[in-house]
Amino acid sequence: MPQYLRTRTALFLCSLCLLAATVHAQATAADRPNVLFISVDDLRPELGCYGNEEIKTPHFDAFSKRATTFTQAYCQAAVCAPSRASVMTGLRPDSTRVWDLRGNFRQNLPDVVTLPQHFHKHGYHTVSMGKIFHNHMPDRVSFDEPDLRPAKYMTAELIDREPESFYHDDALNAELVRIRKRRLEKNPNAYADGWAYGRSTESFDAPDSEFYDGAQTDLAIQTLGRLKEKKQPFFLALGYYRPHLPFVAPTKYWELYDRDQLSMASNPFLPKNSPVMAMNSAYELKGCYDLEHVKHPSVAKLTEQEARLLKHGYYASVSFVDACLGKLLKGLTEHGLDKNTIIVVWGDHGWKLGEHGSWCKQTNYDIDLRVPLLVHVPGQTSSGACRAIVELVDLYPTLCDAAGIAIPDNMEGTSFLPLLSDPELNWKSAAFSQFHRSPRVTPDGGRYMGLSMVTSRYHYVQWRDWNHVTGVAGDLVAVELYDQQVDPSENTNIAGLDKHQPLVTKLSQQLHRGWQFAMPVE
Repeated sequence: MPQYLRTRTALFLCSLCLLAATVHAQATAADRPNVLFISVDDLRPELGCYGNEEIKTPHFDAFSKRATTFTQAYCQAAVCAPSRASVMTGLRPDSTRVWDLRGNFRQNLPDVVTLPQHFHKHGYHTVSMGKIFHNHMPDRVSFDEPDLRPAKYMTAELIDREPESFYHDDALNAELVRIRKRRLEKNPNAYADGWAYGRSTESFDAPDSEFYDGAQTDLAIQTLGRLKEKKQPFFLALGYYRPHLPFVAPTKYWELYDRDQLSMASNPFLPKNSPVMAMNSAYELKGCYDLEHVKHPSVAKLTEQEARLLKHGYYASVSFVDACLGKLLKGLTEHGLDKNTIIVVWGDHGWKLGEHGSWCKQTNYDIDLRVPLLVHVPGQTSSGACRAIVELVDLYPTLCDAAGIAIPDNMEGTSFLPLLSDPELNWKSAAFSQFHRSPRVTPDGGRYMGLSMVTSRYHYVQWRDWNHVTGVAGDLVAVELYDQQVDPSENTNIAGLDKHQPLVTKLSQQLHRGWQFAMPVE
C-alpha cells in the first residue's frame, strides 16, 4: 500500500477511535448523577436533626432521614472567604493564601481549577446562584451560568447590591445607599463594595418570595425545569444568605418562637485560661445601627433583651431557610430529578449565640469550626448520623468520587464516600483549621495565626507569631487544649496543667506532622 494511503487509512482509523471515545464520553457523562450543591451562610449545627429540640427545622430533619448527617464536620477557617475558597478549590487556606475576608484565591492561584470547573470538564453544565464564593468576590469563570438572580433583583439599582443587606424598610435601604456612596467616595476599594448593615433584625409580614432567599428558591426550581431538558448532567450551586446578619425573615417564622422562652447560652463567659488572641468578641454586630455600643475586642456587652432578640432572629432565619430547602427539594422531586441527583447541604462555618460571651464567628473554638453537613447520593441504602471526623475540604474529592469522575491530584482533602455505606469505618484521626488575628483587633497589637487540630477527644490550638506577607508562622506564643469528652463546651483551657504536658507534647507533634498524616488508612 502506498505511503499516502497508509497515512490516510491511519488518520481515518484514528478519527473513528476519537469519535468512539467522544460518544463513549458523552454517554458516560449523560449517565452521571446531577449535583445539587446547597450552602447555607453562618449555619451552625443548630437543627433538629443535630439534637436541638427547640428550633423548628422540619425539612432539614426530613432530609436527614435519607442522607448521611455528619456530626463531626469541620470547616478550615471560621469565616466566609477562606472557608468557601477551601471548599471550592479542595485546598487549605495556606495553599489558597486566603486567610481573611479580603483574600482572593483567583489572584493568588490564577489557574486553579475549582469544583464546578472540574465538573464542567467532565461534561456537566454548571450553574450558580446566591452565595457560593464570598459574595462580593464571586468567581464567575467557575460556572457556565454564573450568579443568576431573581428577575426583580436585576434592576440597575439592585444588580450590584449585596443581598445580605436587603431590608423591606425603604427609608433604611435609602440610607444604606447614601452610606455606600460616601464610603466609595472616600475609598473606591471599600470592603464589600461599600455596603453596610442597618438594623440587626427585621420582621416583615410578606410571602417568602418577597425575600431574597425565597425568590432565589423559586428561580432554582425554574432552573431545574430548564436543566432537566439538557442532554447532560448539571451541577447547580445554590447559596442561601440567611441566617447571616441582618436577621431579616418573614413574620411567620418569627412567630414560631416565644422569645422569652428561648434558652440562652450556658457559658456566656471567656474560657478559663484563654489566651488574649483567642476571642474575637462580636465583630459583625458593630456594623448594625442598633448594636453600635458593642465594642471589640472586649467581651460583647449585650442586655438580655438584645441577646434574646438576636437569638430569636437567628432561629427565625434558620426556619425560613428550612422552608426554602423544603420547597426546593419538593421541586426537585416534582421535576423527576430526585432519583439521580447528589444532594449536599453544608454550612460554611459555625456561629456563636452568646457562647464564650460572644457572637458571630471568627475563632478557633469548636462552636465556630463545627458545621452541619448532610449528603445524599443516589442509590444510598444507609442514612443517619456519622460520627467520623470529616472536613469541608473533603467535599471536592467526595463529589468527584460520587459522580464517577477523576479526582484531581492536588486535593488536600480526601473522599469520604465510603462513609455513606459504612459510617462506622475507621476514618481521619484529626481535622485541621486555622484563624489569624491582626494587630487591629488583638489587645497587645500582635499578629498571630491560630492553628487548630480536633481529634476524637481533644481540641488542640497553637498560637504563633505570623507574617501575613509570607504566610509563615513563627514563634509559639500560646497554647490551648480542651478535653471535649469532659468539657464539650470548651470552658477551660487545660494546656498549662503539669499533668497534661505529655499529652500537649504528643498533640504538638501530631499538629506539626499536619493533615497529610491524619488521612484514613486504605
